[in-house]
Amino acid sequence: MSKIVVIGSISMDLVMETDRIALEGETVFGQRFSMVPGGKGANQAVAIGRLSQVGDEIIMLGSVGQDSFGSVLLQNLKDNNISVGNVGTVPQSSGVAQITLYNDDNRIIYCPGANGEVDPKNWTNEWQAFENAALVVLQNEIPHEANRAIAVFCKEHGIKILYNPAPARSTDLELLDFVDYFTPNEHECQELFPDESLEELLEQYPEKLIVTLGTRGSIYSDGKKIHQIPALKTKPVDTTGAGDTFNGAFGYGLSQGLPVFEALKFATLASHLSVQKFGAQGGMPTMKEMKESSYYEKNWNFE
Repeated sequence: MSKIVVIGSISMDLVMETDRIALEGETVFGQRFSMVPGGKGANQAVAIGRLSQVGDEIIMLGSVGQDSFGSVLLQNLKDNNISVGNVGTVPQSSGVAQITLYNDDNRIIYCPGANGEVDPKNWTNEWQAFENAALVVLQNEIPHEANRAIAVFCKEHGIKILYNPAPARSTDLELLDFVDYFTPNEHECQELFPDESLEELLEQYPEKLIVTLGTRGSIYSDGKKIHQIPALKTKPVDTTGAGDTFNGAFGYGLSQGLPVFEALKFATLASHLSVQKFGAQGGMPTMKEMKESSYYEKNWNFE
């Protein structure tokens, strides 16, 4: 059993599939339009919720707007085994991500909306949700000041934090000393550490800095050597949410006692399965689906 608290964005994804990207001033036809729940915080919570077992407690903190999206977003979280008692509703629009799918990849424009109102200074009962948590999960689609206050609180109370600095911002490095796992992708890593090589960084932050490499997998140092966990090959249907699936599964594996190397392999399988279906959350696997994969390793020892 484990308790995981996720604080982050809860948004609606407006997804357009196209075989041609419009040039400036141009209109092109799309092949399909969909509205699907998203937001990096909600995505990572759903990835964890899908994997959770009886006795686990997955809690979401964040905000939705007073609009038609808000109730849909909350119900979606509930449907994925996530407690939403600490999700607030604020008098503005819910967060929205405009996503264009083209050539097996995605382009995203994000408007925070209600997610920009997440402010721990206004919390009272919300802090009780952190009690006995095995892990707290953060990302960057809520204000930096909120993330920093949460990170300081968790550090003071001995609660481990997985921080996914996406999308990257210059203030992210302020949190490095407060978090236990720091998981940028390689582009975010280069943006945050422009003057250092990847190898030097991994050696500087053993078992803390985990860098995702897209189709090349992920890489980290255990303090003795650098390990690269290769991605599992597949023909992707939709890569949206693959990184969030990876982070959620990595966090869940850690909360269940897996060492970093094994938790990364577990996360690699989860992200591999996730890209084989449409939508950021659509392909996120359940534990049953993980176990049905030929790549599942019995030594992970999930009941």
